[in-house]
Amino acid sequence: MISQIGSLALSISGGLILSTFFFLFYYSIKKNKIFLEIAERGLIAICFCVILSTLCLLNELLISNFNLQYVAQYTSYETPLFFKFTALWAGQAGSLLFWTFIMSIYSLIYINVTLKSMERLKYSSYGILSFIFAFFLFLSNFVANPFKPVSSDIIVQNGNGLNPLLQNMTMAIHPPMLYLGFIGTTILFVMALSAIISKSLTFEWIQSIRRWSLITWTFLSAGIILGGYWAYNELGWGGYWAWDPVENSSLMPWLILTAFIHSSMIQEKRGMLKSWNILLASSTFLLVILGTFITRSGIISSVHSFTAENLGPLFLSFLSILILFTGYWFFKRSDLLKSDEKIDSFTSREGGFLYNNLILLLMCFIVLWGTLFPILSEAWNGEKIYVGATYFNQLNVPIGLALLFLMGIGPLLSWKKTSRSTLLLNFKIPMLVSFISGIIYSIFFGLFDLYPLVTCMGISFTATSIIGEFRKSYDKSKNRNKSILQTMINMFLRNRYKNGGYIVHIGITLLFVGFLGRAFEVEKEFNLSPGEEIYFANYIFKLNNITSEARDNHYAFISDMDVIDERNSLLTSLYPEKRIYFYWNPDPEKRQPHSELDIYSTMKKDIYSIFSAYDAEKNQGYFKIMINPLVNWVWIGGIVMVIGSLFAFWPSKRREYGII
Repeated sequence: MISQIGSLALSISGGLILSTFFFLFYYSIKKNKIFLEIAERGLIAICFCVILSTLCLLNELLISNFNLQYVAQYTSYETPLFFKFTALWAGQAGSLLFWTFIMSIYSLIYINVTLKSMERLKYSSYGILSFIFAFFLFLSNFVANPFKPVSSDIIVQNGNGLNPLLQNMTMAIHPPMLYLGFIGTTILFVMALSAIISKSLTFEWIQSIRRWSLITWTFLSAGIILGGYWAYNELGWGGYWAWDPVENSSLMPWLILTAFIHSSMIQEKRGMLKSWNILLASSTFLLVILGTFITRSGIISSVHSFTAENLGPLFLSFLSILILFTGYWFFKRSDLLKSDEKIDSFTSREGGFLYNNLILLLMCFIVLWGTLFPILSEAWNGEKIYVGATYFNQLNVPIGLALLFLMGIGPLLSWKKTSRSTLLLNFKIPMLVSFISGIIYSIFFGLFDLYPLVTCMGISFTATSIIGEFRKSYDKSKNRNKSILQTMINMFLRNRYKNGGYIVHIGITLLFVGFLGRAFEVEKEFNLSPGEEIYFANYIFKLNNITSEARDNHYAFISDMDVIDERNSLLTSLYPEKRIYFYWNPDPEKRQPHSELDIYSTMKKDIYSIFSAYDAEKNQGYFKIMINPLVNWVWIGGIVMVIGSLFAFWPSKRREYGII
């Protein structure tokens, strides 16, 4: 019964979208506001129907209604209740409905909050939103319907269960966060196109779209960091970023959105870069759709991707229409997008933002080309060329280091123009600290690798620059009648946009501290029987025993390994596992082996252990140990980034401008 209600709600939403188009068309002819209001109510009704449909599917997943093909494919009786919830976005059909569900929530907020104060955007916003809804509702109703029943001649006794890689706590948070970021770009696209269509590029508009971009950027950043954390803790290869096409598909809109947040401040302060900002805001959504096409078309193979070749042409057609629509209105409104103001000096804050935009754009192009080249090559001559991490690292590492230094340079520049004396005064201390840090690094680690040295200097330069800005703000906020704590609180609250941006930049600097550790990683593969030990990286790894245990949804071989440090003291015990999911299945091909790793983690380094395989006849385990320095600083940096962005959501009582 519940599944029928969900299916009916999904069908009704498809019918409502047609009526919304009709009333919008009628409004364009009659200019009678009542038809626009009816279209608005139609969109709101669509949102509630999609929300109802999603809740119905979730109910069927939780109760294991195997009469639905989607439920039977992604859950089983043995699947823990919590992971039945995450099965909502585990497959193609469920994830598409979940996408529309989040878009419905965003749309309700946009209609009832943003458009209440910007009524001139309503007509074009409703038209663009309706088109986007129509596409996703078409997919959910006719291409990948999550309420599709199993064949009438089949009785499903138990489902296939959830992929073991997805049975992880992080995967309960990572996809929703990433989706909230991805789908938030829909609102940016709608706002950008609606503004130029209705000729409403007002100050209120740029403030509002900037707020939306911050919200979207926060979710997207959190989703990317959580994805790296999941990969590091679940996939068992010891890293958190592999330049996988699906990873790249999330990075590209993040880069463009970061560029937009910076350049939107120039438009907000000086009314410049209107055309540039429209392109950036709309491109974030276009890149999300491109990434979705890559993920869901079946043209690439990835642990993150869905395979469905029938969706490829549909998403490609949808993307093409969006690009043509954007291009048409961009060129039609080219006069509206012109600005009388120009950048006065390239040694100004505006010039720094422009350099920032160019670097982010170049990085995005490199990632885009490396991601698409194998696809284009195969389509052109049938030859599949693999573009590995070497390509991305060789090009992006030096660009990333330039961006690191630029984050420190930006706060040292003034608006409009920075005098030579001001430049020398502002750069003196950060440059000195950077130079000293380089000398200290060289003394301890040598000059064998240029990039780690430059990274260390860049971290010091940027951190010193930002701390100097906080010090200036603190001095301005000083009051004899207030304590140091009260002064610091007042300092941060005085300009939340600016200080939130500085906190974000501190978070990115901490990310680079974590990246620096990649230069010192070491690893070793070996096999041990109980009682044997091996020496590696100043540690002794001693295998005590290997036990086995049957659990609810898998069978586990559990190793017990002691780690003894250079003082011959027990540092920790590690318990990596080799699991067999669906071990009860008589078909060996249906059983899924999985290595559940164990990590001893400190701020200085991680000892990363993987139980690769188990030989029952020899009672011997095969292991891989990795020593990964400074990894925790990546997660700390990500948390600080999100905190800074959240802090920047709320504007100061008096409007000021800063960087973010």
